[in-house]
Amino acid sequence: MTTPTQRPPELPGQTVVVIGGSSGIGLETARRARTEGADVILTGRNPERLEQAAKEVDARRTAAFDATDPAALEGFFQSLPDPIDHVMVTAGGQYYALLADMDFAQARHAIDEHLMMALQATRYAAGKMRPGGTLLFMTGTGARRPGISLSIAAIAAAAMPALVANLAVEVAPARVNLLAAGFVDTPLSASLLGDDLDKRRDQLRATLPIRRVVGPADVAALAVHIMTNTALTGATYDVDGGEQLVPGA
Repeated sequence: MTTPTQRPPELPGQTVVVIGGSSGIGLETARRARTEGADVILTGRNPERLEQAAKEVDARRTAAFDATDPAALEGFFQSLPDPIDHVMVTAGGQYYALLADMDFAQARHAIDEHLMMALQATRYAAGKMRPGGTLLFMTGTGARRPGISLSIAAIAAAAMPALVANLAVEVAPARVNLLAAGFVDTPLSASLLGDDLDKRRDQLRATLPIRRVVGPADVAALAVHIMTNTALTGATYDVDGGEQLVPGA
């Protein structure tokens, strides 16, 4: 009987920074990066939750601040003493509202948070990164699935691929890539759906081609692959279990 050969880790000696790494997709990405030999640096808004997350993944360093504050974001990257390899930004949220009920100030803030934070993070991080590293951002798939209450989310989702492609050219050899997620079963999803969460899970299990709900580990696996594959830049990668392929999913 032969014993399978254990493969070497894919990120040995590299440093992965996760902006919004205290829960959900960010935390799962940090966890997977650690299993691949990387040191991780986590940031988040909530100091207590961030501290717990850091213990879970044995983070090298943490920083508690609001990533939507440009001065705080710039100060964080300036404070990093060593070169870094990869940055994943999961911080920020979406804004969903009927046009009749829309708070335009909140809508503007959501667009600014989604798009401007990507510009700011790239500006502040690119000069700190070793060649071959990637800045990795997240968006949704709302631009390709029009629906009620999705106008602001769709604007951000439509703009991000163009933004990422342009940034990838401008800050090369640093790489810039984008994950476009459908429903992902995270604490944020639970807070948005409340009592409707189980109903949504059941619907997706019944209708998605993969016959299961996409979880943070699915997104994290793709994120780490993009970190390790240095041929990938300026591109958008869907991770939605085929949700876009199914009418009404």
